Amino acid sequence: MNPAANPPETGQPPIFRARAALLKRMADVVCLPSSRVNAFERAMTADLLVDMLREAEPADRLKVARRLANLSEIPASLVRLLLRDHVEIAEALLTNCASLSDSDLLDCARSAGLEHRRLIAMRRGVSEVVCEVLIEFGEALVIECLLKNELAKLSNPCVEAIVASTRGDARTAPALLRRPELRPAHAYVLFWWADADARRTILQRFAVSREVLQEATGDIFPMAAAENWQDPLARKALQFIERRQRNRAAIDKSPFDSLEAAVAAAQGGLTRETAEEISYLSGLKPMTGAKIFTDPGGEPLAILCKATGLPKLAVRALWRGLRRPETEADGSPNPNLERVLTTYDMIAVDRAQTVLRYWNWSLSSALTPALLKAIRDGDEGGADEYSVPQRAAMLALSKEFGR
Repeated sequence: MNPAANPPETGQPPIFRARAALLKRMADVVCLPSSRVNAFERAMTADLLVDMLREAEPADRLKVARRLANLSEIPASLVRLLLRDHVEIAEALLTNCASLSDSDLLDCARSAGLEHRRLIAMRRGVSEVVCEVLIEFGEALVIECLLKNELAKLSNPCVEAIVASTRGDARTAPALLRRPELRPAHAYVLFWWADADARRTILQRFAVSREVLQEATGDIFPMAAAENWQDPLARKALQFIERRQRNRAAIDKSPFDSLEAAVAAAQGGLTRETAEEISYLSGLKPMTGAKIFTDPGGEPLAILCKATGLPKLAVRALWRGLRRPETEADGSPNPNLERVLTTYDMIAVDRAQTVLRYWNWSLSSALTPALLKAIRDGDEGGADEYSVPQRAAMLALSKEFGR
């Protein structure tokens, strides 16, 4: 029979048994071991198979995808076609085929849809480069699958992008906080828009001691003092490491006799001037202090007071100065204030200093004129990719400047 002959016309849709058999046989040839078919024969068969599958029914394409899923090497043209197909067809390969290359997965991620990317995120051992592309789409479902995939490999830019994404959608924050790739630099930035539970986790896990650093650098402080602290690089690093939090030199220029006196004055209403003085006396830049005092949750107030050696009553004084309610309508304690006071109790002085100094380091010391302009313009490329504090400042402050 001539294969080019026209099929007979009937009233029912034709059922081409030969097509199904031919698809199966060609798939069988593609699956033959290299001892039975050479690379050129396999490629030629794959090209013919691709041409047929493009017009075939989804059920036929699904059968071929399932047939190929266990191969250790699949012709690239076949992989590309099937991975771009309906998710039910692509799933056969994305779920069961271990031999897919990063190139295959990247093409699928960029060319297919959300469900395809979700399946990629669930694969064993997703590479760093594939993770980065998946995260570019900003899809919370895909990001959550990646975070729950213990074998997925998250690069530092990957983690930074996820941290930034949690600002608009906090659903992924709990899973992110469980990832081993998360570092203090990421966690201290995430803190600013995290909920109460996430903040507690961050303080418990990432509020680390600086004792090892202090022991390692103890003899360097006299060296820097002998040089009159003229080296700005050494000065900034040693300011982060040193044990003393308060700025004793600021007392001479302050209208207040002490930090305690400034906090007491704030009880009647925290003005901008008083807030700046509290910041200076606490060893902070005004921008860091402003971030602390305007934080809606209030936990940074507890960090500030504990790090500077202020008593718990100082937390209440600042709370009152910010005109925040101390009790509920029925006279019971305000739960937000109670949560902040609990934060004060749970964190040690040295660890509170680590958090506070990291905030000050990242939110002020890194703010060069170029970075400030980049933050205002929303230009992430304006941050030095090697500077941890600059990237933290970009993440933490860009929303404020964008208002």
